Amino acid sequence: MEQIKMVAVASHSPENVVSNDELSKLMDTNDEWIYTRTGIHQRHVVTTENTSDLATSVAKKLLDKTGISPETLDFIIVSTMSPDSLSPSTAAIVQSNVGATNAFAFDLSAACSGFVYGMSVASSLLTTRYRRGLVIGAEVLSKLVDWHDRTTAVLFGDGAAGVLVERTQENVGLLAEELRTFGEKGDNLVAGRFANDNPFSKQISELDPYFHQNGREVYNFATREVPEALQSALEQAKISPDDVDYYLLHQANSRIVASIAKRFKQPMSKFPINMVLNGNTSAASIGILLNDLVESGQVHAGQTIALAGFGGGLTVGAQVWQL
Repeated sequence: MEQIKMVAVASHSPENVVSNDELSKLMDTNDEWIYTRTGIHQRHVVTTENTSDLATSVAKKLLDKTGISPETLDFIIVSTMSPDSLSPSTAAIVQSNVGATNAFAFDLSAACSGFVYGMSVASSLLTTRYRRGLVIGAEVLSKLVDWHDRTTAVLFGDGAAGVLVERTQENVGLLAEELRTFGEKGDNLVAGRFANDNPFSKQISELDPYFHQNGREVYNFATREVPEALQSALEQAKISPDDVDYYLLHQANSRIVASIAKRFKQPMSKFPINMVLNGNTSAASIGILLNDLVESGQVHAGQTIALAGFGGGLTVGAQVWQL
């Protein structure tokens, strides 16, 4: 029986690093205030790159690592809430940049659950007629941030990461997943609203590109719903929390991660954190963390890992993978 394999992982972060001390020059805040509330000391912020540039760098790294020809890719999925444009899609730009002439390409918008949702779609595609593709989470959230609003500007960073996935006869793959959306709670995290004041109607909506969030409600949502989704995925996979080698959670807030680890009675060593250096990179965060762990040798073939994204929508996505 054919399964789905993560063949390679790669990430790319902009060179420009913005520390909490630098943010204190733009707004009333300081490193201690930010770190004690979020677990973040710094974030990467673009100076010349757009979302497609970050995603293209990841795609090229994946192809270089595997030696695979871009013409053999069947699809490219870019999960993002900060695309270059609505059309062409960021994925289409990446497809052109790497010469993946036989791949179809599209963007997926599920905010901070985007990487998990993208992996779910890719897994479905690979169980039909397709054999190989890229799933990339890429964000330039700095264009959605009001850099004078300390409730949101201190949280977010730019970056991208992705995996090359393909069908295999090996005993690996996606064991189980649980995807959930809570649209009735969507107004608790909003960004990128377009204006529509067309000449045939009254004003429908005003331009408001910036992040707005009810931090308390999002925190409560994550600490309540993520464990529920993870538990469902574990039960579907017929394994216990102890059987998971690492839990790779969306890197939004260190307190959320610690709360979920406590809920599952697991040590924090199983819940690695890298938001201290990257901030919240939305759809890119799980992939960046995965790449860090693979490069350090902590995560490797033969292990069982759980992924969990959560955020705008509001959405949750949990998966269990055998590597």
